Amino acid sequence: VLDVGCGAGRFAEVALSLGATVTAVDLSNAVDACWRNLKRHPRLTPAQASIYELPFTKGSFDAVYCFGVLQHTPDVRRSFFALVDMVRPGGELAVDVYKAGWSAWTYPKQWLRPLTTRVPQRALFDFIERAAPPLLAVSHVVGKVPVGGRFLRRLVPVADYEASLPLSAQQRREWAVLDTFDWLSPRYDQPQTADTLRAWAHEADLADVFVHHPAHLSLRARRRE
Repeated sequence: VLDVGCGAGRFAEVALSLGATVTAVDLSNAVDACWRNLKRHPRLTPAQASIYELPFTKGSFDAVYCFGVLQHTPDVRRSFFALVDMVRPGGELAVDVYKAGWSAWTYPKQWLRPLTTRVPQRALFDFIERAAPPLLAVSHVVGKVPVGGRFLRRLVPVADYEASLPLSAQQRREWAVLDTFDWLSPRYDQPQTADTLRAWAHEADLADVFVHHPAHLSLRARRRE
């Protein structure tokens, strides 16, 4: 399994727990954190590389996934096809990407990014690490408002999965820090539409294409044999 954009190893940990042999790739030195966090797991191989220059033989992975990355690359279409190239015939691809549309402008990251992308990343991360717990508390209270609580929670500038994922309190805090930083720090932020994802999948001649779009767009497909 190829995990592209592994970060600190959040999804690699899940794949390893399910018995996969994982090659975890990131452009940054986050691969070092992934290696440390997963305790140098014997089925984990980390590699530092660009999505555009993956150092592997094309078509050599049974499964490729890439979560939380595509919208932050300079050329989203090129990034998608770079992932397709890594999947063996009959193998599976799973990706997600921010969803384009008017509703995206209801999220505070759209208003904050012109400022936060100018802040040094270390300083921004430290600030988010301090701010996340009180913001999560606000999000929790706001989310309980009987009418409109779900929408109002969206206006709190923190990634909060309390209502959508079965996370422990510690995981909720950790994911809040990581994903809020992921909202506010990247140079590129390029959401896509479901029709665009389907068009790319058709161009790549993928089979069994399924596009799901709750908060993010998610695509799962199989490469034809």
